[in-house]
Formats: sequence, C-alpha cells, structure tokens
Amino acid sequence: MTDTSNGPEAQPTAEQADAQRALSERPGFSIRIRIALAFLICFLLMCGVALAGVLFISSMRESQQFLERAGNFAFEIQNARRYEKNFFLYGTNLVDALNQVHTAERYLNRYAAEMQRVVGKKHFRSMKEDLDRYIGALSRLRAALGRGKTAAQALEGDIEGELRRYGSELLAEAQEMVDQERLSIHAKMHTATLVAVVALVAMLAIMLYIAGFLTQQIVRPLGRFMRYTERIASGDYSPIYPRRKYRDEFSNLAMAFNHMLEELKRNQEQLLQSRKMAAIGTLTSGIAHELNNPLNNIGLTTEALIESFEDYSDEEKLKMLNQVYTQVERASGTVRNLLDFTREERMPLTDVSLREVLFSTAQLVQNEATLGSVELEIDVAESLPRLRANPRNLQQVFLNLFLNAIQAMPGGGTLRVTATEDDERFVRVDVSDTGKGIAAEDLDKVFDPFFTTKEVGQGTGLGLTVSYGIIEKHRGRITVTSEVGKGTTFSVFLPRQQPS
Repeated sequence: MTDTSNGPEAQPTAEQADAQRALSERPGFSIRIRIALAFLICFLLMCGVALAGVLFISSMRESQQFLERAGNFAFEIQNARRYEKNFFLYGTNLVDALNQVHTAERYLNRYAAEMQRVVGKKHFRSMKEDLDRYIGALSRLRAALGRGKTAAQALEGDIEGELRRYGSELLAEAQEMVDQERLSIHAKMHTATLVAVVALVAMLAIMLYIAGFLTQQIVRPLGRFMRYTERIASGDYSPIYPRRKYRDEFSNLAMAFNHMLEELKRNQEQLLQSRKMAAIGTLTSGIAHELNNPLNNIGLTTEALIESFEDYSDEEKLKMLNQVYTQVERASGTVRNLLDFTREERMPLTDVSLREVLFSTAQLVQNEATLGSVELEIDVAESLPRLRANPRNLQQVFLNLFLNAIQAMPGGGTLRVTATEDDERFVRVDVSDTGKGIAAEDLDKVFDPFFTTKEVGQGTGLGLTVSYGIIEKHRGRITVTSEVGKGTTFSVFLPRQQPS
C-alpha cells in the first residue's frame, strides 16, 4: 500500500479545508427533524380538529338531552291542562291535573340551571311564577271541593279564568323554550359545517405548504448535487461551499463530496504523473530506436569507407554515400515529426472547403492505392458547410489516415471516406478500411507517440500523434473504432465555425 501521509498531495488544500470548515461549523437542523416537525404540526392540527368534533358532539348531546327534558316539561303541562278541562267539563281528573303539574314542577326545579341558560333568568322566573300560580289555583280549587260542591262551584268561575291564563302562558313559555333550543341546535350544526369546511381548506393549504416546503428542502439540494456531479464530470474539482445557514444531511453529503474531490484530485495527479513517466519512457525508447538505427547504419557505412576507402570503386563509394544520406533523411524525418508534435505556434486559419481538401488528398494517394489494389470511395455532399481551418494541416491529417488505411490492407481492399454534418456544431469525416483491424487492447494507445503496429522500418508511430494534435488545435476531436479481421474506422469531428 502506498504511503501518502507525508506527501503534500495527501493534505487537504486551504480551499478544501475552508469549505469543510464552513460546512461543519453551522448549527445543525437535520431533514429528519424538519420532517418530524412537519408531521407533528399536522398531528396537532388533526388533534385540534378531533377535539373540536368531540366538543361539538358533547354539546349536541347536551342540547338533545335538554330538548327531551324541555319536551317532557311541556308534555306534563299539556296533560295537566287536559285534566283541567276534563274537570270543568265532567268534574273529574282534578287530582291527575295536580299530579301532572307537580311533575312539571319537579322538572323545572331539577333542570333550573339548564333552562335559565336557554331562556334567561328573567324568562325562567316568569315561567316559575306562572307555574306556582297555576299550582296555587288548582290547589285552591281542590280545597274548595273538599269543603263541598257548593263552595267549589262558587270558586269555579274565578279560578277557571286564572287556570286558563296561567296554563296558556306556561304552554307558550315551554314551547318557546323548546323552539329556542331547536334554533340553537340548528345554529350549532350550521357553525359546525362552516368550521369543518374551513378546517378542511386550512388543512389542505397547510399540507400543500408542508409538502412544498419539504420538496424544496429535498429536491432543490438534489438538483444542486446533480449540477455538482456534472461539474465534476467536466473536470471542475473546486470544493462545495454551504448554501444554507444550517447544517443537515446534505451538508454531510457535501463534505463527503469534498473529500471525494480531494481524493480524485490526488489520484488524478498520481495517475497523471505515472502516465507522464510512461509516456516519457515510450518517447525515450521511440526516439532511441528511431535515431539509433540510422546512426548505426551511418556509423557502419562511414567506418567501412574509412577503413577500405581505396578498395572501393567510385560507384560503390557513391552508393554507400547515398545510403548515408538516406539514413540522415530518416533521422531528420523523425526530428521533424517530433517538432510538429511539440510545436505550439498558432495556425493561420482560412475559409476552407472540406470537400476540396478530401478530394485533393485522395489524388495524392491514388497511385499508392492503385499499386496496393485498394479501391478508393469518397462520398462527400456538395452542400457540406465550409470551415475555418488550416488547409495544409488538415491535408496532413487526412494524408496520414489515408496512408495508414492503405498500408493496413496489404492484400487490397476498400478505403471509404464519408463526410456528413454530425449535428449543428460539427462536421464528421469517417475514414474506413477493410484491413486487418486493431486489437482491442491497442485501441487506447494508437495516438501515443511512437506506438505503431507496423513492422520495423515502416513507420515512426508519430503520424497519428501529430494528427491528434492538429485536430485538437482546430477544437475538434478524433476517435477510432476497430474490429480485428473486419477493418478500422477513424472519425474526425471538426467544428463548423472555428474562431480565428
């Protein structure tokens, strides 16, 4: 296991430390607590509605009981009146009348507080006085009847009027008490209906608010973290800073993201360093190989000339010097490719017809294609948009691709070139061959310097590397797909409008 505790990259940067400190030092208010509070509020509201319902039912039960008692009181008065009338018509039921009215009196005394609440103290006092007078009149009539029929007949006229007056008033007051309670019940039911509707609307509004609030508390941070992941995917590893005044689960997630970003940056630096070392190793071995062979040939030929200069004929000397010249040119070509690969100078851009560049490049390789029994097919639309590019460098790219394709088909085949509008931003050129293809494990290396699948002496391994750099300078990209035994396709994407 690699120890990175002492290396500078293992320690968080100042920016990273500031972000982590800002995230961790805020007061905590977790989403779990917010959800619990929201449901507690809803529970309390429902408890309030339930309590109001219980109170309403209790009030309705009391009103119903009072209505029954008031009805019983009125019923006893009505019976007393009926017996009273029977007495004056038939001379009977006076005792029954007294019994009924005393029962009504007991009702009045037992439920005095409730009746006062409904009809008021003044009305209740008047009703009680009328009841007392009614009872008094019946009692006097009964006492007179006990003294004899003649005495009773002498009082009947006066007492009958009193009984009718007081009895009528009692019935009217009892009925009014019943009617008032019924009106009270109707008012309570109407109020309860309004309260229920208002409560439902209020509950709906509160639930919608709580749902929206919780959605904001969860969905909005999720949206931010989606943007963070897109930013990280694009290569921006800047740390995440707090967006709220309090700390919650998303703060912990942000801290985890920041730790992940720091690890990604550290691992990327390590990977980049290892790839740099691998690239340097490949570059060094490639340069050594590409320069060592011609230098060896030059050294051997020169040594032979020095040792046996007089023994060689002029024709042999000229041949050997030509070999030296060829090896010098080979080494110079390698140096030129290296310079093209590393040169950072700004390319002059002009208005270019990609169609013309492709056809002119195809003419350059036509003879080699014919000699290699390769059929060349070019399918480029005349309506292809013009580009801002460097025509010489583009031609170098496509010349490399065409020659590589031809060399990949030593037994002949088809080289197909197509150019289309890939989307509103890019024009796409596909260079396809029917050659032997590239192994899957080598696809990631085809653009590396000095990597080649050709035989020794047939290529430097810098052509695709230089082409890759040229396309990148044009703000485009180049990709490759291949299948062993079926062929290879290089796809070049060039922007439709290139800033000068």
